[in-house]
Amino acid sequence: MVEMKTEAEIQRMRQAGLVVARTLEVLRGAVAPGVTTRELDELAEETIRATSAQPSFLGYHGFPACICTSVNDEVVHGIPGDRVLRTGDVVSIDCGAIVDGWHGDAAITVLVGAIDAGLQRLLEVTEESLWCGLAAAAAGSRISDIGKAVEDAVRAGGKYGIPREYGGHGIGTAMHQEPFVPNYATRRGGAGRELVAGLVLAVEPMVTTGSHRSRVLDDEWTVVTKDGSVAAHFEHTVAITARGPWVLTAADGGRQRLGERYGGPVEETAGVGEVSRVVDDDG
Repeated sequence: MVEMKTEAEIQRMRQAGLVVARTLEVLRGAVAPGVTTRELDELAEETIRATSAQPSFLGYHGFPACICTSVNDEVVHGIPGDRVLRTGDVVSIDCGAIVDGWHGDAAITVLVGAIDAGLQRLLEVTEESLWCGLAAAAAGSRISDIGKAVEDAVRAGGKYGIPREYGGHGIGTAMHQEPFVPNYATRRGGAGRELVAGLVLAVEPMVTTGSHRSRVLDDEWTVVTKDGSVAAHFEHTVAITARGPWVLTAADGGRQRLGERYGGPVEETAGVGEVSRVVDDDG
């Protein structure tokens, strides 16, 4: 079932999105050689709860942490633990938060320590494909237009793999809702669905330096590349509005990045530094 949102409900989702945005920026600054993924998870929980929000991931179908930390060949759903980050690692951090029953969901990928040109390029291509997908999230377009925009950007960036079993999703009063949002061009399944105002989606490209094929580890969560290639993952939550896409998990609503492609997002919004005030004022 696809859940449509009113403007007031999208405003509530914006508050959850701002919590996620601030948390990811805090975690980005904390990533360094010698830090464990469990320490990142603890910092995430502290940051989320400090704004009276709740972590989306903790306990979700039994998931034991507040964030997903996927390192190197891990594509998504990595479980934080005693793993120590080392110089040259690539770590994807996926984060969700709930404010008054509404979810926000976003992800970043960070290089640890010294910068490797090849890995830096992987991150640039993956993030660019995300913004191309978000720019395609306009009322009157289709889910398939998002997937095509993502795939076109990845293909233009070089020889990379796009895992096909995983992708974006609807989001709202539940973290995962219909429709599925593929990261490649297709109209199969629900990908031909028209985008209409009130629909909110999580767009999340996953890109690898090798094959698109993946497998799930014995922990029944962590997805890794079959060939051991490195993966990157970026994600934002975006609302479809009559005035254009509004990126709820970007501090500026997507104003800068969408302005390069689309003419800018729909309206002025609170910045990351204002998250605590926004959440507290409204309960």
